[in-house]
Amino acid sequence: MDRIWLKSYDPRVPHHAEYPEECLPRLLEARVKKLPGNSATEFYGARLTYEALWKQISSLANALRLLGLRHGDRVAVMLPNCPQTVITYYAVLWLGGVVVLTNPLYVEREMEHQWKDSGAKYLVVLDHLYPKARKVIPETAIEKVIVTGIAECLPFLLKHLYPLKAKLKKLFTAVPYDERTIFNFTRLIRSTEPTPPPCEVRLDDLALLQYTGGTTGIAKGVMLSHRNILSNVIQLASWVQDLRFGEERFLALLPIFHVFGMTVAMNLPLYAGSALVLVPRFDIDEIMKTIRKARPTLFPGVPTIYAAINGHPKAETFDLSSIRICVTGSAPMPVESLRRFESLTGSVILEGYGLSETSPVTHANPVEGVRKPGSIGLALPDTDCKIVDLELGTRDMAVGEVGELVIRGPQVMKAYWKMPEETANALRDGWLYTGDIARMDEDGYVYIIDRKKDMIISGGYNIYPREVDEVLYEHPKVLDAVAVGVPDDYRGEIVKAFIVPRVGETLTEDEIKQFCKTRLAAYKVPRLIELRDSLPKTAVGKISRKELRKQALDEHESKKTREKADDGR
Repeated sequence: MDRIWLKSYDPRVPHHAEYPEECLPRLLEARVKKLPGNSATEFYGARLTYEALWKQISSLANALRLLGLRHGDRVAVMLPNCPQTVITYYAVLWLGGVVVLTNPLYVEREMEHQWKDSGAKYLVVLDHLYPKARKVIPETAIEKVIVTGIAECLPFLLKHLYPLKAKLKKLFTAVPYDERTIFNFTRLIRSTEPTPPPCEVRLDDLALLQYTGGTTGIAKGVMLSHRNILSNVIQLASWVQDLRFGEERFLALLPIFHVFGMTVAMNLPLYAGSALVLVPRFDIDEIMKTIRKARPTLFPGVPTIYAAINGHPKAETFDLSSIRICVTGSAPMPVESLRRFESLTGSVILEGYGLSETSPVTHANPVEGVRKPGSIGLALPDTDCKIVDLELGTRDMAVGEVGELVIRGPQVMKAYWKMPEETANALRDGWLYTGDIARMDEDGYVYIIDRKKDMIISGGYNIYPREVDEVLYEHPKVLDAVAVGVPDDYRGEIVKAFIVPRVGETLTEDEIKQFCKTRLAAYKVPRLIELRDSLPKTAVGKISRKELRKQALDEHESKKTREKADDGR
């Protein structure tokens, strides 16, 4: 095929990358031997060198083996960005286990689906999330639970102050450790020799079940192999040619439970012998102070994070000059926001694109070459893409014509877990059908136009309207309901729900929001609610989400026009 994007590559970026025949944990072991004293993780002042990190990974791998973990067993990991997340991830992969990353914001219903569907037998969870997890565990195959706490990885002084803070914030949890089914993370590591069993992983073995939604609203387990996640790390390292091995400092703010954070904020920096400055939550003041103090050089993020920094009242006075390169995706980056952030920091922001199904990155704007605002950039090395017709997906579209973006490459998933029909629909003749409507220009740059799916992207998180719909219908006073995405200057999109109450019932917006908060992660809860007497229907009687989205967009545009008119007076 004609790979027209190759002519737009930076001169030093290879058209084909060299992929080692070793899994990521083995490559981390090699980094440890080369850079034992370098910082691997930094967390509120507590530092683990590569040697110290590897000892803990090795001890945990030994402990998990003694607890019965075998090749192919699934391990759910429900942790924020902290050293224990990194340690657990690499220990499980070393043993040939399968990591199931779980969003700590999930409510019980979401956790239960993921753990039951994956068949997870082990769970590693944060202590103050344990009470929530405990309600779900009896409904799953989970046999052993390892509990850890933020205090376990803090420096000496903070370690002793944290329990007081946790009690004040009602985060303190007494965990009933019994050393049979419920274990303490730190005690397990300290009681086990740091000599890992042999790593017998093959690159095509399953490494990760990364859950994502779909047009059905049912979360699907994306099956990513060791080869998939390794390939994407190598592709990214090849793309950023001035990546300084052993010298970079990555701000690991993107949640590692998200595939973007997993690859770009954890796996890539460790492959490059870099330091991970781990940040467990988004707090703009804390982020600003962390940048000034920790001096990160690479900053993966989403547009809302950069916008928050742009809008900080002290943005002009904070020293943000350590940042060289930023990688952003998950949502479009407003041009003005990009320019302001680059001006504040002197950095370069690379807009890109990815999917859970592609480990996740497939496209990025070049570091040194032409960056086209609004474009997701060029296909990475060894990644093929094309635009096909929207009807059948069998006809290649010409340059500039709109169609569905399809992708082929070593980072593309094996399949969907236990979903052969969904797999057959997404993977056809080696091509992944993304469901995104796009066009490609004459230089090979791709532009996302719209989504075939109804997915909403809010602050970098994927939200599937069907899931929100189902929760709304659970409310006893709701007759009809549908959720759509509407533009938002800060988050990109937010959820708006259109609701018809049952006859004779009185329903309030606050009542709906409170109901949803107990059943959905906070970012999925509708922020806008419109109560109506009826909703538009299609010819077959289905609620027309398309029409409601159009109405919401028209209302948004009208509001913007009125605001501009008011400003001009």
